[in-house]
This record gives sequence, C-alpha cells and structure tokens, in this order.
Amino acid sequence: MTTAVEAPERSFLWSHEVLGLHVIVDSAGSVRLGAPDQDWNVLLPLVEVTVTGHGRTWSGERFIDTVIGERLTYRGHETGRDGDWQCTTIRLADPVTGLAVDITLRTYPGAGFLRSQVRLVNEGSAPLRLETVSSLALGGMADATGGLEGLTLHWADNEWLAECRWRQAAFREHVVALNRSAHGHEGRGCFERYSQGSWSTGRHLPVAALTDRTGRAWLWQIESSAGWRYETGEREGAAYVALFGPDDAHHQWHRILAPGEEFTTVPAVLAGVATGGLDAAFGELTDYRRRIRRAHPDHTALPVIYNDYMNTLMGDPTTDRLLPLVEAAGAVGAEVFVIDAGWYDDDAQGWWDAVGAWEAADSRFPGGVRRVLDAIRDHGMTPGLWVEPEVVGVRSPLARTLPPEAFFHRGGVRITEHGRHHLDLRHPAARAHLDQVVDRIVGDWGVGYIKFDYNINIGPGTENGDESAGAGLLGHHRAHIDWLGSLLDRYPGLILENCSSGGLRMDYAQLAVVQVQSTSDQQDPLRYPPIAAAAATAVTPEQAAVWACPQPDFGLDEIAFTLTGAMSARIHLSGFLDRMTPDQFALVSSGVAAYKVLRSEIPESLPFWPLGLPSWEDTWIASGLRGDTATWLTLWRREPTAGAQGGDPRPRNRHGAGDSTCAVTISHLRGVRLRPAVLYPATADATAAWDASVGRLTVSLPRPDTAVLLRLSAESPPQEL
Repeated sequence: MTTAVEAPERSFLWSHEVLGLHVIVDSAGSVRLGAPDQDWNVLLPLVEVTVTGHGRTWSGERFIDTVIGERLTYRGHETGRDGDWQCTTIRLADPVTGLAVDITLRTYPGAGFLRSQVRLVNEGSAPLRLETVSSLALGGMADATGGLEGLTLHWADNEWLAECRWRQAAFREHVVALNRSAHGHEGRGCFERYSQGSWSTGRHLPVAALTDRTGRAWLWQIESSAGWRYETGEREGAAYVALFGPDDAHHQWHRILAPGEEFTTVPAVLAGVATGGLDAAFGELTDYRRRIRRAHPDHTALPVIYNDYMNTLMGDPTTDRLLPLVEAAGAVGAEVFVIDAGWYDDDAQGWWDAVGAWEAADSRFPGGVRRVLDAIRDHGMTPGLWVEPEVVGVRSPLARTLPPEAFFHRGGVRITEHGRHHLDLRHPAARAHLDQVVDRIVGDWGVGYIKFDYNINIGPGTENGDESAGAGLLGHHRAHIDWLGSLLDRYPGLILENCSSGGLRMDYAQLAVVQVQSTSDQQDPLRYPPIAAAAATAVTPEQAAVWACPQPDFGLDEIAFTLTGAMSARIHLSGFLDRMTPDQFALVSSGVAAYKVLRSEIPESLPFWPLGLPSWEDTWIASGLRGDTATWLTLWRREPTAGAQGGDPRPRNRHGAGDSTCAVTISHLRGVRLRPAVLYPATADATAAWDASVGRLTVSLPRPDTAVLLRLSAESPPQEL
C-alpha cells in the first residue's frame, strides 16, 4: 500500500490504461478524472455534492457544477488490492463545511471497466443536509474529431410487458449546440433518465451509452434498487456523464449527517472500448457483472425451469392440476418445477390482498402441499415456490399482529397500495417473520428454488422519524439485499429468482446477489423476441429468465418459435405440456435437449447484436453469443402486419434482403471458413449461406413467425444445412 501526501502541479494519482483515464490533481489540490492531455476546464470535479445551503455555481437542470465539488481538495490516497481487484481510494475534503469525501475506484487487471463508490463523513461541527452526491462523474468525452457531432446516445425504456426497449439518437438531437461564445455560459439542461418509486426499472434501465463513428463506446450502469439518475450533456465543448443514486428532486431523498456521521453512495460503473462499439462495451459490462456477483453453482449449472403460471394455471394451482404438469415437465427434461402464485389462497375473496403468512391452502392441497413437492422430486426435479416477501395484504392477520413500525409510513400514515402494505426489512419483526417463512418452506418442506416477486410500486419510500422517504427506501432495500444474502448463507444451494412484475427491478444491486432474473411478464410469444434479444443488455445471459410457453393449440412453428427465443438465456418453460400430441411433445423435448447442449457455453460467452439492438416493431431480430469454441446466433422472423393492436403495424422489415431472407454481418468471424449448423428447430426449414470474405451470413426462413438457433463454428456441425 502506498500513500501520497503532497500533490505537485498536475500530477497523476491513478490511471486506467484500457479506458485511457487518469485522476489528476493540480497545485491547488483540485482533483479531476479524465484523459491526461485534456484541457483542465473540460473535466469535472471528481465528486459532485449538493448540500442544502451550498448549491451550484450555474443554476439549471444539471447536478454538476456544484459549489462543494469545486471546493473539494486533495488530502491523500491509498492503493491496494481486494482479492484480484485493484482498489484506489482518493481522499478529499471541503474546507468550508468540514465534509470529508472518499471515492474508491475499483477495477480488474486488463479489464475495460471501472467501478466507483463514494463515502462521505461529516467532520465539521454542524449538521449537513445532503441532497445529491455523484457516484461517478466524467467529462471530456468527444468523437474522433474532438467534437460532439459524431456522438450517438443510447438509452433503454423499460416498462411492464415491454422491457429493454433500446433507443438511439444523435447526441446533438438532445443536447443542442447553443454557441457558448455568444453567451459566455454553458446550457442549463441535459439529457437525463431516472427511476421513480420502488420499481427501479419501471421506466428505464439504469444503463446507457455514448458511441462515436470509429467504434469507441462509453457504457455506464448504476446499481440501485431505491433511486438512481444519470445525466449527460455538454460542458466546455465536450460531453460529460454524471451518475447518481437517489436525490432530493426526483426521489424525495435527503440525508442529514450529524457531526461524525457518514453516508455511502450506491455503486456506479463505466465500461469503455476504443473499438468494437456498443457490442464490445456490453461485453466488458457482462464480464464486470459476472465478477461482482455472489458465487453460486446455478451460474454454471443452468437447470431448465418449469413454472406453472404463464398462460397456464395463472395463479390457480391445485394438486389435481399440478400433478399432470409435474409428470409432463419431468418427462420433457425440466429440472426445476416452480409452483407460482396462488398456492396459499384459501379465501373465497381472493388472495391478492390477503397474502403475508405464506401457508399452503388446505383446500388446494388435500393432504398437504408436500404431496406435490414430493411428486416433483420423484420426477427428478427441484421443487420451487413463488413468494412476494415484502408485502402484506390489508386483509392478512399479519397487518394487525406485526408492529406498526414494521411497515412503510409517510406522514405518520401506513401506506396502502393496490391492497397491500409494505414491510420495512430494517425492522427485526419484519425480518424475523420472513426468516420463519423461508425456514419453513426451505428447511422443512425442502424447497430448493424461490421466485421472489414484487408487484407494487410503493412510491418514494418510508419516513422513519426525521428520515426522508427516499432515505427510508434506500435503507429498506439495503436491508433487503442483506436479507437475501443471509438466506444464501443459511442455504447455499438455494436458487433465488428476482421478479418484479417481470423486469421492473432489473438492477445489479439485487442481481449481484440473486441467481435468476425474470425478464418480462409478456404473454404474447410474438412480442417477446425484442425483449429476449435485448435482455443481455440488462442482465448476464445465464441469469436472464425468458419464458417459453408452448401450448397444445399451437402449431409446430409456434412451439418452436417460443422455445427458440429462450435458448440463449434461461429457459422458463410453461404451458399445458400434458395435453400435447406426440409430435408437439417431441418438439418441446428436442428443444430442451438442444438447450442442454448449448447451456455449458452460455456462462463464458459474450452477447452481440449483428443487426443492432432490436426495435419493438422489427420483422427480423438477431442476437448472438460469442464463445470460445463457437458462436451461437438466434434469428427471429415476424410477420410484418399481423396481430397489431389498434390497427398499427406490428413488426417492420428493417434488415431483411427480402421477406424471407436476412443478411447478417458477423465481424469477428470474418475470414473464418465455417459451415452453419442448425441446433433448433428442424421444422424451421432454414437455409444459410456463409461468405467468409466479408463475414456475412445470409439466412432464409420461408415462413413468417418462425425462428432458428444456429451454431457457427469451424468444427464439423451436428447437422449441416
């Protein structure tokens, strides 16, 4: 470990060779992060902080140019290692308020990513009311010409049934040129995205990027379940990015630091590449996500999961309905069987507003639920259950027996949302209750998989004494993540799925702990492809649960279509498999068998999108996995006009050379002689031609609403097209 005490003029405190970034300090003690040859005024203060009474030097919509950020001065740094991670903590202080700020930068040797987190301590004599704190702030970003005209902005909208919808626009479409020289000031606005309430991804993903025409890319991620915001804009002729957790303006978050008290921000990460564009940057981010998450055998085992909910029992399970599905799921090759919502429903008024005790309903399971759980094990599968742990229905006895302080409140009133109250997992009674639930269903019943769902947005949070609502939400979610970790400490083999009405809390605060993430509640197989294809932008492929819901009323093309879309991720089977014809059942079985061939390569593969990230209406959609021994490519072809709601065309043909043909460029295989092989399905009647000289694959799918999974390798394929 080394410690620097003095800072000569424009000296380097830290560097990241792959990203080309340095932490630089000047002779006055001001510290910046950026490229070493950039003009000092282009760079942002290393940390931006707003404290009530100490705002900004230039008022507007932006959270940069803070007075305290400008005043922070260098007072030392330490560099060391945390396992394989390289860690540098740079210590700053504000001489006016006495606020001490430590920013810790973590990276991995040779990696193109940087993780940042900030710790603040009030070393002054008066309380300080924090309103905003940046987790990472970076300026001086520009295109290859040194300007902004060649930059493209990428961001993702996210909502129920329509997750991971990536959009792009020229940077100048959102950050217009204002002629700074004419006014003597920067603009007051920026491009921003932020969360609202307790669904961290209910509006947007906390992930976005800037790219230029040469293939350079800057990609960022904020890791928070309780509020986040990012902004990008122009400063001194260059672009900047500033990443934040919850703030006062958007999340009703503030934190009062009494003398001696401290606060730590949520983490944020920057991934960057000099070439390769967005695909290469997502490769770096995928590698980062794999390195920060808790180790678990599920990340490499990738068992096939059957869940009884989607388009099947829909929250109405009974012993008689489940046993045929259990037998069929086991026969088709599933390895986990999850009994989803409704297993606790013993109330003629419905279960939605009565949940909380998580006891099996006698009326649904005569003789007990263990009969079904034993049947699941007898068919070679691990039993799973659905639980929504953070809520208690207004009609549940627990709403009256748990202490009032165990629930969310605002203005002294217990919050009710969609017939539910919300537990505060910082309260020992709330945590003890949920520990008892898990110990019963895992320890006593032998359940090995729990799907944790979350179906309400409780708003800005909870007020506990003088605590702000946003601070209460952050406190709860940190306790929630700690609780999830404690379950895995007690039951190391337990598999946890994170669900929130599909993908409405798809953030790496939780995904660093849990093993599986639900990507959507979308029930239309023809609308799932853009979600499935883009899911790897939000979550590693081996954690991304994609529904495959074949039904006995489906034709063979429809069955293959829904299965193919899940094969590069985590198959979540559903559907009435027990009612299928032999041909239908065989097609599902062959799909599961094909997935088991591929799945060993998924945990080491990196995603790419040879047609670009999909649009919601695209006719042709492509996503791939680039592995050490092979490249896997999924192609969907959707009918351009059928099935639209409100009369609008559903998909559009952006990429096809013709109605049935699509040409895909796979740059990393250019010059490689290979023979494309179909892994699934044989019913697609796909043909493929490979032009090695330009790295172009031309695929024909003669029928609309079909899909194919191809293996591209120089090795002899199992089936030649």
